[in-house]
Parts: sequence; structure tokens; C-alpha cells
Amino acid sequence: MSWRYLCLVLFLGFESLSAQTDLEKYNVNWETQSKNSAESMPLGGRDIGLNVWVENNDILFYIAQSGSFDENNTLLKQGRIRLRLSPNPLEVNFNQLLRLKTGDILIRGGKKGQETEIKLWVDVFSSAIHVQVNAAQKIESEIFYENWRFEDLFPKGRENNMNSWKWAPPTEIVTKSDRFEVSPSVFYFYHQNTAETAFDTVVEQQQLTAYKDSLFNPLKDRISGGALSLQHLEFKDTGFGKYQNTAFKYWRFSSKAARSHHFQLALYNGQNTLAGWKSTIVKRIQSPVRKSAQSKTLAWWANFWNRSHIKINYEKGEADLGFRIGRNYQLFRYMLACNAYGEYPTKFNGGLFTYDPVSVDSIYTFTPDFRNWGGGTFTAQNQRLVYWPMLRSGDLDMMPSQFDFYNRLLDNVELRTKVYWGHRGASFTEQLENFGLPNPAEYGWKRPADFDAGMEYNAWLEYQWDNALEFCYMIFKYYRYSGQDISRYIPLVESCLTFFDEHYQYLASQRGRKVLDEKGKLVIYPGTAAETYKMAYNPNSTLAGLRRVASELTQLPDILLSAERKEFWKEFLNRLPEISFREMDGATLIAPAIVWERMNNTESPQLYPVFPWDMFGIGRDSLSIAKNTYLLDPDVQKFRSHVGWRQHNIFAARLGLIDEAKDLLSKKLDDSGRRFPAFWGPGFDWVPDHNWGGSGMIGLQEMLMQEVGDEIYVLPTWPKEWNVDFKLHGMDDNILEGAWKENEFIRLEMKNRTKKIIK
Repeated sequence: MSWRYLCLVLFLGFESLSAQTDLEKYNVNWETQSKNSAESMPLGGRDIGLNVWVENNDILFYIAQSGSFDENNTLLKQGRIRLRLSPNPLEVNFNQLLRLKTGDILIRGGKKGQETEIKLWVDVFSSAIHVQVNAAQKIESEIFYENWRFEDLFPKGRENNMNSWKWAPPTEIVTKSDRFEVSPSVFYFYHQNTAETAFDTVVEQQQLTAYKDSLFNPLKDRISGGALSLQHLEFKDTGFGKYQNTAFKYWRFSSKAARSHHFQLALYNGQNTLAGWKSTIVKRIQSPVRKSAQSKTLAWWANFWNRSHIKINYEKGEADLGFRIGRNYQLFRYMLACNAYGEYPTKFNGGLFTYDPVSVDSIYTFTPDFRNWGGGTFTAQNQRLVYWPMLRSGDLDMMPSQFDFYNRLLDNVELRTKVYWGHRGASFTEQLENFGLPNPAEYGWKRPADFDAGMEYNAWLEYQWDNALEFCYMIFKYYRYSGQDISRYIPLVESCLTFFDEHYQYLASQRGRKVLDEKGKLVIYPGTAAETYKMAYNPNSTLAGLRRVASELTQLPDILLSAERKEFWKEFLNRLPEISFREMDGATLIAPAIVWERMNNTESPQLYPVFPWDMFGIGRDSLSIAKNTYLLDPDVQKFRSHVGWRQHNIFAARLGLIDEAKDLLSKKLDDSGRRFPAFWGPGFDWVPDHNWGGSGMIGLQEMLMQEVGDEIYVLPTWPKEWNVDFKLHGMDDNILEGAWKENEFIRLEMKNRTKKIIK
């Protein structure tokens, strides 16, 4: 592709792409019923996720809500709904359709002239689930609420991977039973955390009991659950059953025969009294159902889809690989939007759409609450890949939940730094609990008596504090994209940098007389390049992050950071070592670090200066060094893969390696092999694997658009044979829209502000 400089807003071809893109071909349409929950469709909105499927003529869906953490820090599902119609129209002419444009699912069936349509949708503005039945003849409905936590459960062995205990529970673990109440107008189902939770155990384990009352505790008094409106429903009975391998209890409600039925459930979780929780949920469930509720939700989805899109070979249909990649990009973006406004960020290990684990792996004969790598435990190395693509897609309103997650924990992590080491700064560890302390299994129960109490006794995670820097940089990007006020996050960013500055001087003082090296530079030792290059000396992934975040601080306007503080961070930049390199086969490569003791994992952090840290790549100095690193570093090539969180597709896109990027993207975003095309995984995590989808989204976006200073590179790593129609966002309010067809641009437009386009 030839490179040309265009200094004006460029428009080539036909009509603007400002109108909402056509999504109809990307709808998922099933004409046969599902075998089980593994063949479910995702549905959601605001902070709710449902897995919807039809099995043996029953409509079923699992219910999940962001933030529903129990005593063990499991992210609980809120039960399962089964809808049964009589006479049952789904026995003939069955159809189940996910409509992306309107964010709903339509299920149809019935003989000609006697069709019935069931629509399921979630109110984006009130955390309410709606089921609407419209039939040509009168039919009766039965709703079963099904729950497997009707009694105490005792997870053992691998099943504790779903909570904070993982492989090392300190005692016998109990999943406490839920509570259920049938009133004349409402059926309540909820889980109320008991007084003692994982928080209490972890605080004691990590020698912070004296400070317990001053620590933020998200598990205390948390109640999660919901309510079913009993308007037009009559309670019939309870009973027991078994689905997959899990016993459950059901509560059955029935309606009188009618041509139309409307059932409503509402969810709510928070730290509240039971009376307060009930008051909130009743207001949600008893508020009149108005047409405006659905119209507002439809308007939200219309706006969401109008923000951005990527369509590849759209005219060819799903037999074409490029079409499937474009469709699956859109499907996964839709899945992320189902937790647009959750109290907690979308989890990398399944989001809100996990299902019966035995359908993922036959040895996991556990309840539907199960997921690998915990519910309230956050793994930043994976989480970041879920949130980076929201910048280019323009989904900026969905990002604060991830930033607020860290901001809520700031006081806790600063306190632990002060207690353990006597200095300042935020020590965010990897495998972080939602109250800011290290996961107890990763922290280690069997620790040497004299081992540093602030450290995780863990070969993979020791000295890994730099992942929080990536979210700091993401905050600055969010600011550049949106112009939103980020003043509430500046203390978080400064504290993350302060930790490195003060902690590594502290460690140097423990080794010897000097806290800086002979050049007056900070020494990052012991450090770690991701989880791979351990006990490293000046790991480049950490140095690149420190340099990038500190540099961003120095460029903030005075209204966000004082001149005095900016001058301090300029001095900090001067204390940071330079990026190190190594020679291999006569070529210069970015080194993982100056030296390291061992390798523990299979990441490629020597390329983190390419992504996420924006130091090497197309349009930047030393592109050849970064290419050498990708092509010649034996570890990079050995670990090269598309699976899970691996991000070689992103590196290849950033470096202009078209064939590599296409090959890896094709494996990343092709159909998952499961009935729903975007339920990838388990990879290294779980199903659906959200960091698999997120890394695929990022790589695809980078193949289409890269931004370097005042320049925007269009299609820098694009296979010429793929037609594409796209709308993506850039910094400073730029929106780039274009269409590439039959080896040429037929349309290219940049809106809002002028930047130099290179194509």
C-alpha cells in the first residue's frame, strides 16, 4: 500500500457512514433447539447477563449480575428461569433469533396461523428482565424459578477455583444457602452474606487485623438477588429436580390462559440491610411497565451500534472467513455491552455468560456458579485486554467501572504499603482481591517465618506490581479520547508511580549504602517481566510503563496537575533507566530485561514497549528493532499463538506484519467451535474467554487504524484482498470512517477534527 500524506479532512466516494450500520446479517439465528446450556445465546443490558436457550420445548435462562459476590467471593448466578407454555407452540416451526440492533432475543413457534412469539430483553436503565409472550390463541404459562443453593453446599478440590480459596482453602468451605420468600405480589430470591467472609480471613492471614476496621470491605452486608413480579401469576408449589449434574429446587408459578403475557424480574445487589434491599427491589419490580422503558432501551442500543463498526467481506456471508471475523467482532462487542454500567468491570474469565461447567470440561461436575480463576479475584494481565478495545470502538461510557475498581481500593493498598515497608505508594499485586489484598492462595499459607509479609510467596507473581500502570495509561487515553474529567483518578496514578519510586529505593537500601546506581538511576531489582522473566534486573515492560505513565502526567493541563507536581515527575523520568537491548544474529532486539534468573510463564513482555506502551511501531523510531524482536527472539517465536490472552496478533498489527497479523487474527476471531460463535475458550481461563475476544478486537482495530501523534495511519496492516467497511474512534474527538473494496478506497472520511492521514 502506498503512503500519502493528507493534511485535510479526506472524503472519497459516496454517502457518509454516519447512519447506523446494517447488522441484520450478523444476527444469530437458530432453527433447532439446544441440547443444553452450552448451546445458549447471550442477552443482557446495564449490568445483567442471561444465557438463553430452548431445550425440550422449555425456554430457559441463567441470570447473572455484576457484583454478586458471596462470603467466599464467588460471583454467584442468581438462579435459572424455565418458561413452559401450554399448548406448547415450540414443538413446530421453531426459531430463536438474537437481534443485535435491538438487543433482544425472539423465540417463535407454532403452526401457520397459530404462531407464538416470545421476546426477551433487559432494561438498560433499571436492571430489569422482561419476557413478553404474544400468541395467536390463548395459552397458559408456567414459570419455574430454579436454584441449586437451596441448601448449604460444600465445594471441594477444584471447585474452589470459583472463589478466593482456589487450591488452598484454609478450612472446610461452605457456600451458604440462599433465601426465598413468596408474598402476594412478589417472589424474592437473594443471598445475604454472613458476618464472616473471605475478607476477614485474608486480613488476618496478611497480618493486617489491627487495621481491619479502616479497610474497604465490599463483602460486608452484601445482598445479591432479585424478585419476580407476581402480577398475573399464582404461586402453585415447590419441588426438586436435577439439571446436568446439579440438584435444584424450584418454585412454580402459573398464569391464566391469555393471548399475551408479560413477566418481569428485577435484580439488585449492594451493601444494605435486608429491609433496604427489599425496598429497592420492590420499587424496581412494582413500577409500572411503560412503553417508554423499552423505547429508551432501543434508543440506547441504536446509539451503541452507531458509535462504531467493522464489517469485513460483508457481502459474502458466513461461509467466508473475513465475514465471520467481522461478525464475531460485533458479537463480542455486544457481549461487553451487556455489562455496560455494572458496579464491577466485566471479568476476563467468562463475564456474565458462564454456564454449567461440565459442558466445558467433563471433570468439572460443579454448579453453574463455577468459573476458573475466581469471581472476586481480578487478574490485571487479563482484564486489560477486555478494556483496551473500548477506546477505538467509542464505548468510553463502559470504561469507568474498571477505573473505579482500582480507585476504590487505593486506600487499602496504600495502607498495606505503609504497614509492610514504611513508605508511600499503591502496591497493587497481580491476582488481586476486590478489597485490594493479594489472593490468599497466591499469597501463600505456608510461608517462611521471616519472609517479607508484603510479598506474595509465589514463583509466578512475586514482584509483579506494574499491571496497574496499564490502567493508569488507559485512564489518560480515555481522557484524550473523551475529554472527560479524570481528576478523581490522578491520585491513583501518582500513587502507583510513587510506589515504584520509593519501593525500589527502599529495596536498594536493604542491599547496600546507595539507593541509585552509579548514573543516578533507579534500579528495578528484583523485578519481573510479566509472569515470565523472573527476578529480573530492569525489566523493560516495567520501565516502559513507568516512562509512559510519568510522561503522560507531565503533559496534563494545570487544572489537572500542578506545575510543581509535573516538575517532580519530570525529575522522576530522569531517574528512570533507559530501555535495554540485546544482539542476536547481528540484529538489535528489545531485551526482556538486562538479566533474569529464570522463566516461569510463556508471555512476550519484550514486546510490551510496542503494545501497550506505544514506544516502538509503525510511525515511530526503531521500527526495525521491534520487528527484529518479533521475528528473531526465540522466546517470542516459541510462544507465538492466538490462544487466550496471547497478544501476538496485536504485536504483528502494530509492526505492519500483514501476513502474520492476518493469520493470527483469523485464528483469534474465527468461530469458537461452540454453538454461539463468540463463546471462545477455555484457553488458559474459562468459557467464554473474554481476554481471547478482547485481544482479537484490539488486533483487528490496529490492523485498520493506528494513531501516532498528529498522524493517523489507515489500513497500515490490512490484507488487500479483504473488503472492509469501518468506523473507529481516535483521540481528540476524531472519528474515522472508511470503505476499502476491490483493492482501493471507495470512501474515507475523518470527522470532528483534522489530523494528518497516512494511507
